[in-house]
Amino acid sequence: FGLPEVSLYGHDRDSLSPESCALDGIDAVVYDIQDIGTRYYTYAATLAFVMEVAERRGIPVIVLDRPNPIGRSVEGPLLRTGFESFCGIEAGLPVRHGLTVGELGRWYGERRAPGCDLRIVTGETDLRVPWVPPSPNMPTVETAIVYPGMCLLEGTDLSEGRGTTTPFLIFGAPGIDAQALVDDLRSREIPGVHFVPRVFRPEFQKHAGAICGGAYMEIVDASAFRALDLGVHVIDACHRVAPHAFHWRLDAYEFVTDVPAIDLLWGSTELRETIDAKGDVGPLLERAALEAASFRP
Repeated sequence: FGLPEVSLYGHDRDSLSPESCALDGIDAVVYDIQDIGTRYYTYAATLAFVMEVAERRGIPVIVLDRPNPIGRSVEGPLLRTGFESFCGIEAGLPVRHGLTVGELGRWYGERRAPGCDLRIVTGETDLRVPWVPPSPNMPTVETAIVYPGMCLLEGTDLSEGRGTTTPFLIFGAPGIDAQALVDDLRSREIPGVHFVPRVFRPEFQKHAGAICGGAYMEIVDASAFRALDLGVHVIDACHRVAPHAFHWRLDAYEFVTDVPAIDLLWGSTELRETIDAKGDVGPLLERAALEAASFRP
């Protein structure tokens, strides 16, 4: 239609928020994007940044709301002050928040843009409609279900399956013994999931073209499955089975250079410090569950 496009994901932190002039001549901003119920899925952060600018310009923001495709359950921990980034812009939000994007927009608005004229249009609640990938690495609803935990692998040099046909459902790295990893994971009796040893080669992103040993997961009981527990156990198992093949990601992550990526994702230093000390992740997950239970949107 010859309309201008304005990218809200450029090469620096400032590019994440629209310049005020980008809203010149606009009567309203309409947000029409599927969310997947996870703090570090950044579309909702973009909504909050747009609301801040719209508030200053006196322009309403209309959210075309949808059901949360992974449900209403909440999984912690809460984001700590000092660990804010594009994958968690506001302290106090758990990893899996259980909100619709309209509700999350209201939560952000109360804290960041209280004067924004936010209007929420409620959508259908039928979850039987066909899945439409909201982003390239979210091809199935099963991917969305595991994402709150498996995205933690982005804070490591483990492949989270990007560059394969099953991102976030397959994982590993060069130098990992796939069977040994699966044996460790099965011994943990993680509810709702079954692991199968796999050798794979990502076509792009981490370890592109390299042979990786790892595992593929199948969700066998969604009602018992807890994604955050899964992600923590996967990282811990990889660290214990193949410490030579495991490293934390230390380069810039979402335009942050002075805080490790895993700390931004978890929301504090606790996960990284527990793994490095080879500590028991059980108490860590118990604290995360208590924090999730304390979340009151």
